[in-house]
Amino acid sequence: MSQSSTHPNGNFWQRIPLWQKILAGLFLGVLAGALMGEKASVFKPLGDIFISAIKMLIVPLVFSTLVVGITAMRDPQKMGRIGARTIALYLITTAFAIAIGLLASLIFQPGVGLNLSFDSAVEPQQAPSLVQIIVDLVPQNPIDALASGNILQIIVFAIGLGISLMLIGEKGEPVVRVFESFAEAMYKLTSIVMAFAPFGVFGLIAFVAGNYGLEVLLPLAKVIGVAYLASVVQVLVVYSGLLAMLGRLNPVRYLQGSLDALVVAYSSASSSGTLPVSLRCAQKNLGVSEGVSGFVLPVGATINMDGTAIYQGVVAVFIAQLIGFELSMMDYGMIILTGTLASIGTAGVPGAGLIMLSIVLTQIGLPLEALAVVAGVDRILDMARTSVNVAGDLMVTVLVGKSEGELDENIYNARQKN
Repeated sequence: MSQSSTHPNGNFWQRIPLWQKILAGLFLGVLAGALMGEKASVFKPLGDIFISAIKMLIVPLVFSTLVVGITAMRDPQKMGRIGARTIALYLITTAFAIAIGLLASLIFQPGVGLNLSFDSAVEPQQAPSLVQIIVDLVPQNPIDALASGNILQIIVFAIGLGISLMLIGEKGEPVVRVFESFAEAMYKLTSIVMAFAPFGVFGLIAFVAGNYGLEVLLPLAKVIGVAYLASVVQVLVVYSGLLAMLGRLNPVRYLQGSLDALVVAYSSASSSGTLPVSLRCAQKNLGVSEGVSGFVLPVGATINMDGTAIYQGVVAVFIAQLIGFELSMMDYGMIILTGTLASIGTAGVPGAGLIMLSIVLTQIGLPLEALAVVAGVDRILDMARTSVNVAGDLMVTVLVGKSEGELDENIYNARQKN
């Protein structure tokens, strides 16, 4: 009697899908932050622990999944084909993103009618040369790259190791099996960490909501609204449209299967930090093979920054409108070109978009002091652009998986339960 009556209640928490738990944590965090104000900082350690646990997963997960993904292909030509498709799709979506950001700002004119002062203590940021970027891709010491978390160098080393293991055939099989076992262990550890996600998201959002009150947000509410609107259009129109047209897939299932990663991306504001969750969503919810997801997602976390491109387009036009600077067609072209290149070069860590924005402003002659206007709400903007970045990573992963015949459509079309 007691077992039958308590069993349903005992499993109630387990029966709730993870994305619903995370969304509940998000909304409760907003409520706690709004009610408690800066006192909501007491919940910040919950978020810090969760972010630390996620970051703990990044390097071993990226390294092991890339090696496993490459060796699973067993064909260097296939890897080259997947790489070319991945980069092409990322470039196309980035061009769409910055165009949408510019168009949204031109339509809604968020900077017109505002009178905001600038802080002059902003230093210009120097972008590394293309040659230096290429040179820095190759790690002098792969152990140092792993220890410092340099994702691009880790990707290069993992690709090289994976190709080498693939080329030596049977002699490499014992090492491949070790990496396969290690990757499986990392997937399980990711599931364990994700069980804590609702509490971590609650702590992160309560802190942000408590520290960004209405007095901070109201003067810049319009530019925040325009950036968020452009982000929604990118996900619902561009990503969903590409999935429907190119992949002949139901975009609703893509959105549903991506929810866990999107909520973590929004609360953490870190594309790289969300990578373990993105891998879990791609494989478990969307049916993409380990080989494709293990290659495409780490690459996307480092070079695909569509949300950053939207942010740069919106804010550049906002600042021009704010100071009454008339942008020419050449300026718009420069924003698109510089914004695309800068977004690809932006590291997937919180706040990097603000640094890259200074490069865009410098190219078109806008005052860097204006960065101080948006710096106060950069975290709010960062949360939206990170969510777009992660949504783009997952969309490209699904499309590449479908094109390579490595998408399990039974999993993709199944009703998500967790």
